[in-house]
Amino acid sequence: MRRSVAAAAIWLCSAAVFGAPRVVLISLDGAKPDLVEKYLKDGSLDPHSGLGRLKEHGVVAEQNITATPSVTAVAHIAIATGSTAVHNGISANSFHPVGASIVTSTSGFAAPIGGYQISPLAPSFAPSAEPLWLQLRNAGKKVVTASWPGSDGADIRIAGTLVQSATPNRISAYTVPYGVGGGLGAQGFSLNADSFAPAEPVLTRQLAAAGHVSFSPVQSTRDALETVFCSPQTSAGCGLSSESGRSLRYDIHVAALDTSDDGKVNYDTLVIFDANAAIPAGSLALPSTGPAYAKQGAPSRRYFFEGSGNRVGTAYYVSRMAADLSAVRFARYALGFIPRNPQVLAVVDDINNQVGSWAQQPDYHILERLSSGFDGFPQLELEAMFLDQVRSFVAYQTEVALRAIRQNPDADLAMIYIEQPDGSEHQFTLSDPRQATDPRDPTSIGTPGNPPGARGQDLDKIARYQRYLRFAYRQASDAVEAVIRETGVDRRGAPQADVIVVSDHGMAPFHSAANLRNLLANAGIDLSQFALRTTGPVAHVYVNLQDREPGGTISPSEFQANVERIAGVLRGASDPNRFYNPTAGKLFSQVWTRPLACGNPGFCTDENIGQDSGDVFALMTEGYNFDGAQSPVVARLGDAPYDRAATVLSVPNFHGAHGYDSALPSMSAILYAAGPELQPGRTLEVVRNIDIAPTVLAILGVKPAATVDGRVIARMLNKVADPYRTLQASGSVR
Repeated sequence: MRRSVAAAAIWLCSAAVFGAPRVVLISLDGAKPDLVEKYLKDGSLDPHSGLGRLKEHGVVAEQNITATPSVTAVAHIAIATGSTAVHNGISANSFHPVGASIVTSTSGFAAPIGGYQISPLAPSFAPSAEPLWLQLRNAGKKVVTASWPGSDGADIRIAGTLVQSATPNRISAYTVPYGVGGGLGAQGFSLNADSFAPAEPVLTRQLAAAGHVSFSPVQSTRDALETVFCSPQTSAGCGLSSESGRSLRYDIHVAALDTSDDGKVNYDTLVIFDANAAIPAGSLALPSTGPAYAKQGAPSRRYFFEGSGNRVGTAYYVSRMAADLSAVRFARYALGFIPRNPQVLAVVDDINNQVGSWAQQPDYHILERLSSGFDGFPQLELEAMFLDQVRSFVAYQTEVALRAIRQNPDADLAMIYIEQPDGSEHQFTLSDPRQATDPRDPTSIGTPGNPPGARGQDLDKIARYQRYLRFAYRQASDAVEAVIRETGVDRRGAPQADVIVVSDHGMAPFHSAANLRNLLANAGIDLSQFALRTTGPVAHVYVNLQDREPGGTISPSEFQANVERIAGVLRGASDPNRFYNPTAGKLFSQVWTRPLACGNPGFCTDENIGQDSGDVFALMTEGYNFDGAQSPVVARLGDAPYDRAATVLSVPNFHGAHGYDSALPSMSAILYAAGPELQPGRTLEVVRNIDIAPTVLAILGVKPAATVDGRVIARMLNKVADPYRTLQASGSVR
């Protein structure tokens, strides 16, 4: 039944009153439908809030088949374009662009959407994919994007050559780029009472003037904890030296305060400050923060490097602070900022000034003890830091999204990216008995004595990690709820806008880190003739082909033999350790090779192999992953001792992976949606992520571009008026 004209008028009036986008598309990175449903049923997620609210009032998909390969950059561009990876040009999170020399790599997050011209290197004259923000702008609609991959306002270059300009391809009406590193990774600090001395009177007076009084004498570190140098220009970030124009100096000291007026010496607050600047009194305008005032176990506190050209910020978290200062441990999180891309600089400044400088996303370098200074920290303190970052970063991303919506009440579409629960799942997906609960101890698998030599998994750690996953999903669902409430709900609690929440992929436990280089070298492959690029369990192997890669060494007549040799090694690879591979299965579930049908070796494509796919493109079997190898490498229980030149499989230092066969239930994305144009109370068995873009276009009455591979998911939509009928007639609705 067609929606009546009166109903349409009511909707238009409602949208005007609430000042909200008509459609909101949210991606919760890595969210899995089975976990969402489990948490809704056991009460970990509120059934009437966030994802629960969408399920209560709208549409749910049991399986949402994502892009191949099922990794973040690929899947988000597939969602945004409605086009497969082969057509949208994004082969992996990191890949080799075949139009450049064999040593060249590019990020899938900073690669041209819709491809580029190989020879000579240049933008494509006919891009094979167009993102929603471009399709809708061409139809006179308005889109805003908050940290969505591909909408970043950046000019994209390969080997120094511009292959895609920011305008019009990578900007929306209000574009917030995703943040980047500011030059320094996280740093752990361990102090004791000898690290401190009575503070200078001027410091005590400044702190008191700022409203921070200590009831015991203020103590301050004798020496700077570290000296950070930043550039006042955008051409350089920050570091530990004054090189590259980093002329701004910050001598970071710490003061200890006793804020409890209990007559006891009871230090409970750390003040992290720059000794070269006075402690400011009164309120500060963002992104300025002044010193960071942090307490043990309390949320981390932001710290902004005043004057830094890139608006660089960090945060400090105190994990242990003894009342007598005998043990003080805290972290300085990695530095970060929002790229100041000229085309979107006004938006970047708006976020810095209204929300604050870029927050610190959950950092596996801390939890995996890869960053400096954390070796002496107890495991539980590192886990607490990670949870602090989960909470604070989702809160920051949520505020960024709300700012984008509030600044653009007339938007037709808002596209919002939330990093969780992906970051937590990588660390905490500990659910397979073959996973070492202590990555440095290969015997921490199975149960005592099974397999022989095992001491068994740490069951308490497994239970903790399950709680942490629930926590991450709650933060993500709360972000959805905040956006829903910003755009309005009706008297029944249903969203006033059409809110569609998806994820880019699922997640699976993995137990073995793999070394592709050793796997091929063990088979006698001369690796100097090839480029290897891996993302999670995804492998792209490129032939250094004459007349394709500059300086190519393999002739077109030799191309196919080399491709088949590589593919043969991968197809035949197996894991001989029967505890890890009890069925004697293969290491790779799929191995594809570049076709020859076009008659031009190295340039042909098909439904699996795109322009910048590897000439051999392979996916590992669940349980195996190219990421996660430790340094030093830890040999698995039952395997031969580690050999740097030959060992293929080892114990990884984290637990969750994606990038496996997209049809697997474990790789399924989510789909929860509710709103005026969406069916209430409907469950769909299977949808595809490439169908999201044309469905959004259908709601907005815009015909998809010819490059869209997906089809409108008609079963999730209410009957709509003439624009939808036009889409049906065009054959773009299924």
